[in-house]
Amino acid sequence: MLSNIQIVTLSALSVLGAIVSATLGWLESGEPFDGRKYASSVLRAIVAGLVSALGFSTVTSVEPWDYIIAFLGGAGVDVIGKRASGAGRSESGE
Repeated sequence: MLSNIQIVTLSALSVLGAIVSATLGWLESGEPFDGRKYASSVLRAIVAGLVSALGFSTVTSVEPWDYIIAFLGGAGVDVIGKRASGAGRSESGE
């Protein structure tokens, strides 16, 4: 069973991965900062952290690779969430 510190660290890395992904996406876009879009990414980051905490709470040991997986998983949640919300908007004509 993992310690609470390990679970919090893995969860925080997932949140950090999603925030980094959102920030890099904004920087790449060249658009002015839009707080509403960034707030959506922060919400996805929190979801990534919660999912990570739940998923890693069932693991018995942590390897160094797991910290990288947590970070990349958070980034993936943000990217997939952004693409999914964009696909929903384009289909509805907004």
